[in-house]
Order: sequence, then structure tokens, then C-alpha cells
Amino acid sequence: MTTVTRAILERHSARAFLNKSIPLSIVREIIEIARHTASSSNMQPWRVTAMAGSDLEQLKAAVKQSLAANSAGEGSEYNIYAAHLKDPYNSRRLKCAEDMYATIGIGKENKLGRLMQFARNFDFYGAPVGMILSIDRAMEQGQWADTGMFLQSILLLAHERGLAACPQAAWAAMHKTVRAHLDLPPELIVFCGISLGYRDASQPINSLVTERASLEEIADLRGFALEELNRPAPVSP
Repeated sequence: MTTVTRAILERHSARAFLNKSIPLSIVREIIEIARHTASSSNMQPWRVTAMAGSDLEQLKAAVKQSLAANSAGEGSEYNIYAAHLKDPYNSRRLKCAEDMYATIGIGKENKLGRLMQFARNFDFYGAPVGMILSIDRAMEQGQWADTGMFLQSILLLAHERGLAACPQAAWAAMHKTVRAHLDLPPELIVFCGISLGYRDASQPINSLVTERASLEEIADLRGFALEELNRPAPVSP
């Protein structure tokens, strides 16, 4: 069985999927286990909808129609990025995008190619299962963090079962169409989408492995013995 360590180290977002369905039992199992994710005061502020088959196709068709009328989308109900994103965060975001486009040979000058690739978000990258994760708009920052933990649980559980997934904030920009299709109550905000399926290893875009900041960049270790601080952290499963 895949350990938590292996799942975290091995899991990478997939943006191309095989045309292979996922049994409902596996989808239910992932959500059933993910619902045990920790949350502040056990509030469990999340809601997830999983779609497949004709229902998924109907949502994608509705989104395509909406984008044809307004290519800019419908606007997110929350700020996905800070208005003035500073470094190193902005540099990391831009490098992630450039590294992704490089895998499929789409340079900066190819605006149309980049737009077409971005539009694949709304096809769930061809995944057989699409999920919409939402959160009650009455929640504050702590509960948004809880919802992120629930999302991480879904991603790791999918990997453990030999599946691939991709969290997609882009779906927040189509919240009106999503809300209408899913009949979401007004108190819920569309947080993100999740594509779920079997990774197509033949597609170059799935070769992307994004960089991570070093331990020294993100952590401050205090009060430990000197010999322990100089000892490298184990990362192998």
C-alpha cells in the first residue's frame, strides 16, 4: 500500500487523462475517507459534487456556451491570487506556468495556443470524473484552510488508488454556470474543480514536476541540538 510519504512525494497534477472510466465505488470510497479530514472545531465547511457520464458532459457543454458568449468568464467570487502578488510567490507562479507550457512547446508568443490550453480546464482535461468543491460563504480564513486540507486528502487518496488528479481554481471563474447546473444553494461559493482519472503517461504535459522551495526557505528550526540540525531530513518512503 502507498504510504503517506510516498503519496506526497510521488503525486503530481495530471493534465491529460486516459479514456477510462472510474467505478463509482472508488469515487465514493475516496470521498468517504476524505470526510474524516481534520477541521477547526469539526465544522467540516466543505461540500463536494462528483460528476461523470452525461451529467459531466452537460456541465461542460453549458460552460462552453457561456465562454462563447463571454470569453473572459464569469468572474470568481473570491481572489484566487493576491492583487499585487510579491516575490518569491509571483516568480514561482510564473515559472510553474512557463515550465508547463514548455512541456508542450507553447512559447510566450503563442497567445492562442496558451488560451486553448487554458480552456482545457473546462473539459476537466478529458478526465472521466469532474468534481466541484465548494465552501459556505459565511466561513473565514481558518475554514478555507480546512477546505484546502480536504482537497489534499482527495488528491492523496486518489494517488493511493492509482489515479491522478488536478485541482483547478479556474472553475471558480465559471461559478454561475456551475451553480445553475448543480443547483447549488446561494450560501455556497465555488472553490475549485478537481479532474480525476487515469494519467495518460504518453502525454508530455504529464511529465511536469514542479520545483519546491528548500527546507531552509520555508522552515525555522529552533531549540534542537546542533548535531540534529546538521543532519539532513529523510525524504525516502
